[in-house]
Amino acid sequence: MYHAAAVLYPQAMATSVSLPMEILHAASQTASVAHRGRAQVEFKLLGPDRRMLRLASGIALKPDLELAKAPPLDLLVLPAIWRNPLPAVAANRGIFPLLRDYAASGTRICSVGTGSFLLAEAGLLDGKPATTHWNYLNAFRARYPGVELKSRHLITQADNIYCVGSVNSIADLMVHIIEEWFGSRIARAVENQFSPEIRRRFSAAAYQNEADSSHHDELVAEAQQWLQNHLAGPGSLAALAARLGVSQRTLGRRFQRATGMSAQAYLQSLRMASARDLLRHSNLSVGEIAWQLGIADVSYFSQLFRQQAGMSPLKYRQAVRGKLFSPGAPA
Repeated sequence: MYHAAAVLYPQAMATSVSLPMEILHAASQTASVAHRGRAQVEFKLLGPDRRMLRLASGIALKPDLELAKAPPLDLLVLPAIWRNPLPAVAANRGIFPLLRDYAASGTRICSVGTGSFLLAEAGLLDGKPATTHWNYLNAFRARYPGVELKSRHLITQADNIYCVGSVNSIADLMVHIIEEWFGSRIARAVENQFSPEIRRRFSAAAYQNEADSSHHDELVAEAQQWLQNHLAGPGSLAALAARLGVSQRTLGRRFQRATGMSAQAYLQSLRMASARDLLRHSNLSVGEIAWQLGIADVSYFSQLFRQQAGMSPLKYRQAVRGKLFSPGAPA
């Protein structure tokens, strides 16, 4: 079981707590099917004490645990701060030692919007990339000149420290974490449940301080980049092995050891991610999309897409476009 929590403070925005909580709850329920119905994610609310806490919006939440009794965690969420973040920073200095302890232990810490001010004030972003809510970019840059502010990215990652620029972006990050915890099938099922038309792949939205922080095999990292740039290339894996000066068998063995999947499976996951983007943003037919991605057999392409997305390409296109506003549509 994975353990996640969010820190509550009066200035927190409730949606930046409830959205990741509900997404992880959906993942837990979906993953529990393979574990005799046992929950796979536990999400707790942490507060200064156990008393009901009324947020600036008027919503009242009751912490499950006191901060002083916070358990080991796999994920800690710092909610977005309503309006000017500096009063909240001054009022919550007491949590800085806890944040440093969690960061040192390897817990993933994720700030939402101006929650990144808390990470920066605690010294956890010094020399690292970060982002924040667009309205406070200049204030953040002036107050924390030692932080590498990435104003054009909605998500940043520096080892186990993540920042997202908005409440919407926390959904992208949660889907990414779910995929790492439970695999692509469950991640896609949860993604489709939570408005697939607004989701972006983590790799497209995020700035990472390493090309791939999950392994340290430089040859495999180079292979991953090459595959990203040659999705439609014929004989991609054979050409890749030759380019890297290793046999295809050696490449496959190292790829499996570094990433937990075969090079072919990784290539197909990249192709399906691009297919989702093309279905969402282009009018190309399913056959044309398959051809652009180097898959000649449309039936095979549809089968691959269904395995990863949980629905056919046409149903996916209908799902992601069906909710878009059309000003000319009749009431």
